[in-house]
Amino acid sequence: MNNKSFSAKYTFDDILVNSVKGKRCKKMAGKFADMDFTVLISGESGVGKEMFAHAIHNKSKRKFKPFVRLNCAAIPENLAESELFGYESGAFTGASKEGRLGKFELADGGTIFLDEIGDMPLILQAKLLKVLQENEIERIGSNKITNIDVRVIAATNYDLKEKILQGTFRRDLYYRLNFLSLEIPPLRERKDDIPVLVKSLQDRFYRKYSIKKYFPDGILKALSDYNWPGNIRELINILGRIMITSKGKVVTMDDLPEFLLKTHHDKNELLKSSMHEAESKLIMDMLIKNNFNKSKTAKNLGIPRMTLYRKLKKLFPIINSQH
Repeated sequence: MNNKSFSAKYTFDDILVNSVKGKRCKKMAGKFADMDFTVLISGESGVGKEMFAHAIHNKSKRKFKPFVRLNCAAIPENLAESELFGYESGAFTGASKEGRLGKFELADGGTIFLDEIGDMPLILQAKLLKVLQENEIERIGSNKITNIDVRVIAATNYDLKEKILQGTFRRDLYYRLNFLSLEIPPLRERKDDIPVLVKSLQDRFYRKYSIKKYFPDGILKALSDYNWPGNIRELINILGRIMITSKGKVVTMDDLPEFLLKTHHDKNELLKSSMHEAESKLIMDMLIKNNFNKSKTAKNLGIPRMTLYRKLKKLFPIINSQH
């Protein structure tokens, strides 16, 4: 099958990482691509789970076969079974006269990507487990068994172990899916990826819209100070907005959304406070060690005596006046 709608768009070249955690995750996914086993990809919304699924398929031995995607959260419960397994003509009211192939048959020989697997209804989880165990499906309205050869990659932003405890996810299905486990860290834990993601978007905007913008180090620092709860998806959306709305060729602080500026300012104030605390402790410890002899303390600290006096006046006005 050479249908573009059933092909994977992304490769590992599209996954841009520079952080230690990002590189480790990408390397692990590359190894998984060479193994023809079920993969469970977990991570917060927006971290790039689907991109990893595409890349794993495109590096696997199944890369010339179909890559079929199903978002388990987007399909109504009453249609989910027919979407997965298909149906025969007249199987139910409103069914097509020709019947319909399900996603598993469409993916035969290739990969099926079950996104948001944690939202799959329990009754369908039992049927999916049977498919994974037997490698065969049965269309709705048919008694015929169809053998299939499909690799399953599933993704979730839930803690499935917690859902098991809540009784909303099957334990046996979890272990069947979790043969190979890939956890993608949130963007806040891999801030070193932000500059390469910014560079990629800069290049994309220039190629597509002839818009060229420069992000100075101060702007990259402000972007890194934010925690990005929406992860890469949120970063791309904000960067796109900045690229379009900023007036000059060089992005300035005035071009950043208010929430980014506030986070950047708060972190700078916290850093200054921490530095002052560390400096105060060092000077106080040295003063006590030298019995409040300022000349000796300045010498031990390696700073001019007048510099110490200025710091004491600023940090310890009471001590400075008494000694």
